Amino acid sequence: MMHRMAETIAYRRILLKLSGESFMGTQDYGIDPATVDALAAQLAEVHELGVQTAVVVGGGNIFRGMAASAAGMDRATADYMGMLATVLNSLALQDALEKRGVHTRVQSAIEMQSVAEPYIRRRAVRHLEKERIVIFAAGTGNPYFTTDTTAALRALEIHAEAIFKGTKVDGVYDSDPMLNPSAVLLPELDYLEVIQRGLKVMDATAVSLCMDNGLPIVVFNLTIRGNIKRVLAGDRIGTIVQAQGSRV
Repeated sequence: MMHRMAETIAYRRILLKLSGESFMGTQDYGIDPATVDALAAQLAEVHELGVQTAVVVGGGNIFRGMAASAAGMDRATADYMGMLATVLNSLALQDALEKRGVHTRVQSAIEMQSVAEPYIRRRAVRHLEKERIVIFAAGTGNPYFTTDTTAALRALEIHAEAIFKGTKVDGVYDSDPMLNPSAVLLPELDYLEVIQRGLKVMDATAVSLCMDNGLPIVVFNLTIRGNIKRVLAGDRIGTIVQAQGSRV
């Protein structure tokens, strides 16, 4: 089924970065089906607009490679285990989307052909052109790289127009709003400022990749229903990270 693209859509192809924690709901661990279904509902709305959408999901709700490494596990082994956790999340999201009638493909950087396609860039782009949501699993397939870096890399490879970083707060603040009630929301930032100030947008490797290639990062509150559509419509919510003086 072909969708008609609204004239006011600011981005025609996006990559949405989700943390593994966004799958937990009120739980302390794992995957909450109701929370994943709510995420799928927002993605289905985006799909209805005709926006080509890819997704990268973290694995921190199941396993954190960095934490395991700090506790004494071999870093590469821990990171591979974290990559496998992202596959579990990707399959959960795929299931929720397909229950809503949205066609999807999971592509894994670690080959496991019984459950996911191998990552092939041209095939991913073709899926997007055919109006399928593509979920990129297993990180980059290499240890020592985060899913933030995966998101930047995959977004550039598929020629996405922006990375949408979904969080639990309204954007990027000058300090932690959970700890400082006087924290100030920063509606627009330059890449270098993010790196120099150590602001928690994405890790430095991911931000550098975006900076070198002029890829905007939009950070917004994913827990507010409809926010993805608002960003797509060009509403100034959250924080946009881009080259100084740029405008969407």
